[in-house]
Order: sequence, then C-alpha cells, then structure tokens
Amino acid sequence: HSHLNSSTFVLTGVPGLEVYSLWLSIPFSSIYAMVFLGNCTVLHVIRTEPSLHHPMFYFLAMLSLTDLCMWLSTVHTVLGVLYGFMQEISLDFCIAQSYFIHGLSFMESSVLLAMAFDRYIAISNPLRYSSILTNDNIMKIGVAILCRSFSFISPAIIRLKFLNYCRPHILSHSFCLHQDLLRFACSDIRFNSIYALVLVIMNLLLDAVLIIISYIMILHTVLAIASQEERMKSLQTCVSHICAVLVFYIPIIGLTMVHHFGKHLSPLVHVLMGNIYILFPPLMNPIIYSIKTHQIRRRVQRLFSLKAV
Repeated sequence: HSHLNSSTFVLTGVPGLEVYSLWLSIPFSSIYAMVFLGNCTVLHVIRTEPSLHHPMFYFLAMLSLTDLCMWLSTVHTVLGVLYGFMQEISLDFCIAQSYFIHGLSFMESSVLLAMAFDRYIAISNPLRYSSILTNDNIMKIGVAILCRSFSFISPAIIRLKFLNYCRPHILSHSFCLHQDLLRFACSDIRFNSIYALVLVIMNLLLDAVLIIISYIMILHTVLAIASQEERMKSLQTCVSHICAVLVFYIPIIGLTMVHHFGKHLSPLVHVLMGNIYILFPPLMNPIIYSIKTHQIRRRVQRLFSLKAV
C-alpha cells in the first residue's frame, strides 16, 4: 500500500438528515453561541469579582477555559459541515484536532479531580485550607494538569501520522477522534489501541475513582458534624461539582458504549453521542455554576439588566 498521508478525510454531518443540515445548523449555532457566552461570562465574573478570588473559583476558571478550548477546537468543523463549506479535512488537521479533543477531555477530568480535592480540604480541614491551596500551589496544580493531559497522549497522536490509511476515509463524526482514525489504518495499530486503553484507565478511570474516594471522605467528615444545618451547608458547596462530574462522565461512558457495543445502531446515534460528548459539558457547566453560585448568579443578572436598560 502506498502512503495516503496526503489524503483527506470526509467529515460526517448528520447522517440521513443532510437535506435539513441548514435547519440543523440553527440549534447547533445556538448551542455554540451559548457555550461561548456562558464560559466567557463565568471567566469575566471570576476575574472582576473580588469575592470570587478564591481557590474553588480559580479551578472553575480552569474548567471554563478548558470548555472554551473544546469550543475552539471543534466549532469550525461541526458548523462547517452543517453550513456546507467544509466537507473534508487533511490528515494533519485531523491529527491536530484529535490531539486537542482528547487532551482537553483529559484536562477536564483532571480539573474535576482538582475540584474534588479542593472541596475535600475545604470541608475536612477548613482551618488549613488557605495555607494548603495558596495561589502558588494552584498555579502548580494547573501546570501539572496541563502537562499530564497533553504530554502522555503525544506518542499515540504522533504515531497517527505514520500509519497507512487505506480504507474509505469517512469519519463517524464532524470532528476527528483517535479511535475513529484507527479504523482506516491498514498498519499495525496494536500500540495505539493498547496505549489509548492504558491512557483512559490512567486518566479518566483513575480520576473517577479518586473523585469517588474524595466524596466518601467528604461524607465521612460531614456525617461527623453535629448539626443538621451545618451538614447541609457543607454538602451544598459540593452540589455544583457533583453535577459537573456527572455531566462530564455520563456522555463519555455513553460514547464508549456506543463505540464498542453499538455497531448495529444507526450512524445517527453515533453522531448524536459524539456531539453530546463534545458539547454537553461546556454548555452545562456555566449553567450549573450560575444557578448554584449566588455571586455568579447575581453578576449575570446584573450584566443582563444593564443590557436591558
């Protein structure tokens, strides 16, 4: 087989509904606009509100930044396909996009773990909270998250460049994923398959387990608190985070299930799950935190009332 690395990959819009793609572009554009505005608003409020210059909100800012980067990595291909000005992309572009999508996915999971750690310290060790989570330490955690998310995936992503792609180049989604590219390869993909599995176990699965452990420890601490009122107050600060964790992990589990066991399902289900995986967390996180955090809620109301005047 000759190297087809100069070749292009065909993006899949919404299978079976191509006729309606211009209509479908309206809800998709609205969602992308909401993701952009929602996360920018959260970042703006955290930056300008002194009462939010606090570890918990610095981690929330990291989450919003991650979501904005996910928006940036996928907006052109997802909307490009629906508006009809982007049907195919080059291998290099595809590899770069998959690098950012997977890296940002790992990053989101790491930030959620850092937020669980933050809640654990705030509840179980409130007196030492500000001495443990200093600005300096938060910076270090941020840099560690970046390195962990993007360095370990590099070998698998770089190797995509040297595989031989000889099967029909029709992607399952309107963006590139590592496991999708492997389907077109005729080379030996064992390294990529095993390495990707190890990464998922060491990142997503490990983070999920550690988040569960931190919540078991939080519950243990909270149950030792005497008054019912204090208990509720402590757990209230965790509600947003628990929602953010569910919003992130449920689509990932769903997409994995569909990829592995849903071969017989219609392509529409695959595309739908892929889009939920990309768009649901960035759309929901600002909403969850705006509802549950009164400072953000107040500022958002103020922003909109100013615009309304």
